[in-house]
Amino acid sequence: MPTISADGRVITRTGRFRAAWRAAHEPAPGVSRGLRLTAYAVPLVVLPSSVWRLPAAFGDGISFAERMYIPFLSVVSELLAFTAIGLVARWGEIFPHGIPRLGGRQVPTRAAVIPAALGAAALTLLFTVLAIVNEIRGTTIRGDALSDDFPGEAGGWEAAWFYVCYTPLTLWGPLLAVLTVAYYRRRRGIDRDTAG
Repeated sequence: MPTISADGRVITRTGRFRAAWRAAHEPAPGVSRGLRLTAYAVPLVVLPSSVWRLPAAFGDGISFAERMYIPFLSVVSELLAFTAIGLVARWGEIFPHGIPRLGGRQVPTRAAVIPAALGAAALTLLFTVLAIVNEIRGTTIRGDALSDDFPGEAGGWEAAWFYVCYTPLTLWGPLLAVLTVAYYRRRRGIDRDTAG
């Protein structure tokens, strides 16, 4: 709730969540608006598939472990997608002060670029290339024929909803690749300036 100071100005108290949100989204110097929007798009392209999976956790005929795995997979997918924001945010270049021994130090460029590049390659192969090829062939990623109860084979609204939710996932790897290359170029320039 805002309070009014003695001189009549409105003072708003920022809560911990708001402060954490701002810190997580504070852009690093030299990051364009387009790159920031690209980074913010990554969790959004993953979100529909994460939400689509959740009702399956309440279906009949699945074990307790599967009921726990489905929401866990959705949460982990979103957390991994959120790390793309680190490629444009300040915390992706300087470790946050709350991290023991590392807080305030510069993030080594390779420590961010190598996992991001490997992730971008794996996601592009899995969700972009293989997903499209398997859709055309009518098989699963393992090469098995699609069953009649596969959501894309059901037809009608169920199939349409499945494709609406899973098609954005094909962008995850390519978007991450763009962010990784931009991060590497920006950091390489910063590293040269500090070395020189």
